Formats: sequence, structure tokens, C-alpha cells
Amino acid sequence: MEHAFDFTMRWAHFIAALIWVGHNYASVVQRPTYRPLTRDDLVSTESSAFMAVLNREHGTFRYASIIAWVTGVMMLWQRGWLVDALALNGYFAVIGTGFWIGTLMLANLWLVLWPHQQKLLGFVPATVEERVRCSRITHLSSRTNTMLSIPLLFFMAASSHGSALFG
Repeated sequence: MEHAFDFTMRWAHFIAALIWVGHNYASVVQRPTYRPLTRDDLVSTESSAFMAVLNREHGTFRYASIIAWVTGVMMLWQRGWLVDALALNGYFAVIGTGFWIGTLMLANLWLVLWPHQQKLLGFVPATVEERVRCSRITHLSSRTNTMLSIPLLFFMAASSHGSALFG
């Protein structure tokens, strides 16, 4: 039973992380430079710039972030590593650093990006000026998570495959 739990958690963590981080990288590839939405883009729901923002999938990657984080915590707990990883103790400082970066990314997504994106997309009432401002904030928040994913992936991989570097 323990092996089935480990197998399930590993694959759920891997797939959810792939969706979450992959969405960030896809965003960079699709829009490598920031083009701010203008007042005209946001006044008409038929504008091509607004439709491009609206048509992107938002829910899947947000919920994938929660699944990735929860399964990561569950795997650390199941192995008895959670406390040492959280405290950055010894060998577990490597995976713990990845955990804290992932936690920061999760907080950025849910507490910064998503509330502003809701205003930008018109899910939450906001003035046009506020929505234009939120366009910039969501862009910067998304790029922050993309950049944080680089050390996150490094520390996750280094915990298993680079222990000689941190021994």
C-alpha cells in the first residue's frame, strides 16, 4: 500500500507541476514581450487583445499548482522529511529550498496574480484604469513565477540527483 501511495503522489506531483510550470513557459513563448492592454482593449469585450487574454485557460494551471504543492508536502510527510525540509536542516535543506520556492510561487499565484487577473478579465468589478493596471501586475507576477521555477526545478532535481553537490 505504501508503494501505491508513493507512486500515486509522485505521478500526481509530476503531472501537476508540469501543467503549472508548463503554463508559465507557454505564456513566455506565446508573448515574449509585454504589450500592455489599453483602455480601448478593455472597453470592448470584442477586442482581439482582450479575447486573447480571456481565451487562455486559467483554472487548470491554478488548481494544478495546489495539487503539485499538496502532493509534494504529502511525499515529504510520508517519508518523515517534512520537518527537516521546512527547517532547512542538513541534507533536507536542498528539497526544503525547493519547497519554500514552490510555496512562494503558490502564494504569488493565488494572492497576487489571480486577484488581479479576476479584475482584468472582468470577473470582479473594476474600472477600466484599474484593469489596465492589473494587466501589468499579472504580467509581472506570471514572469516572476516563471523565473522562480528555474531554481525550483534545480533544487527538486538536486535533492535526488545532485546530493554530492550538497553533501
